[in-house]
Amino acid sequence: QVHLVESGGGLVQPGGSLRLSCRVSGTNFRLNAANWYRQAPGKQRELVATIGSDSVTNYADSVKGRFTISRDNVWNTVFRQMNSLKPEDTAVYYCILVTWRRDFWGRGTQVTVSS
Repeated sequence: QVHLVESGGGLVQPGGSLRLSCRVSGTNFRLNAANWYRQAPGKQRELVATIGSDSVTNYADSVKGRFTISRDNVWNTVFRQMNSLKPEDTAVYYCILVTWRRDFWGRGTQVTVSS
């Protein structure tokens, strides 16, 4: 059974940084891509970044140059580094594992950027 455990959210001041982690179990992680979504109150869900099984990455324009997605195939973990955070980055952030059967979602972690 596939499990995703997310961690690392919290409250940070504008300009600050946070690192989110998503630990995956129950699948051959190295074969799977991962997506990173966020959803702010009253807004549509937004695809923030993707990372392929080959570690090729893509980013939304809104986070390009500030956010980085990476993976560790030894620890079966996806890391998401967020720098230069802005109040508009406030949202619940989700890790999604893409498999041939279906996508698996983490429970999400709240990130709040406020002074």
